[in-house]
Amino acid sequence: MQAMTELPESPVVVTGATGRLGGRVARRLAERGVPLRLLVRSPERAPKLPGATAVRGGYGDHDAILRGLSGAETVFMVSASESADRLSQHRAFVDAAAEAGVQHLVYVSFFGAAPDAAFTLARDHFHTEEHIRAGGIAHTFLRDNFYAELVPDLMGEDGVIRGPAGQGRTAFVAQDDIADAAAAILTRPADHAGNTYDLTGPESLTLDEAAAILSDVLGRTVTYRPETVEEAYASRAPYGVPRWQLDAWVSTYTAIAAGQLDGVSNAVPRLTGHPATPLADVIRTTRGPDQR
Repeated sequence: MQAMTELPESPVVVTGATGRLGGRVARRLAERGVPLRLLVRSPERAPKLPGATAVRGGYGDHDAILRGLSGAETVFMVSASESADRLSQHRAFVDAAAEAGVQHLVYVSFFGAAPDAAFTLARDHFHTEEHIRAGGIAHTFLRDNFYAELVPDLMGEDGVIRGPAGQGRTAFVAQDDIADAAAAILTRPADHAGNTYDLTGPESLTLDEAAAILSDVLGRTVTYRPETVEEAYASRAPYGVPRWQLDAWVSTYTAIAAGQLDGVSNAVPRLTGHPATPLADVIRTTRGPDQR
């Protein structure tokens, strides 16, 4: 933790503060005494934190973004909600940040972001990174692996995880660990300019291994049943979602099968000073047996 004399003088802008990740980051910064501006679509839903002011501004509202970012040097940019036009929203926000005079963007990207990533949404993250680079703003990219808190949501009501992941591995990461890392960076952003951090959990797991962990923690039988890609599309088609969403759901698993989510980074312990949290501990905290 920094001494008070080293804290940023201008407010750090945190987007997505009404969400799970942005809210965690905002609370950690407030605890450190960092002045905050919470840029959110619904200010009435923003957390009430010491030293924080909530202002209205969605990614698609250029004028509101300019007002919300005015006078701020550092911005924590949580990716917009999944949608067909998310990339255009990101580009518009980055352009508005440059226009407002923002000096440093800390962007929540995705592990393995690439133009040809198997996980379709990781491609949007790559192109967002490229747009930030092209705009000339100092930047730090947090490439998070899949959130550990969401692993229980992969299973159906029958306790079966279905998907074409094969025996690929994923280093699920805790949102609390991401927030700790982000808070450390946002408190001293200049020390991290130009850096990209892969944020992962402490081990890379197959879905069979993840299912065994869920079984142990939740006190019920959870199994993984591989699907073919064709079966995955067919089993999800009844939800009636747009094709881009269906592609994202299925490619969650094909990215695992392709080995693109495998690999453990030391970024979490290096940035936070504590070990990355194991999946079992995350599930035990958020979805233990008494919360089934």
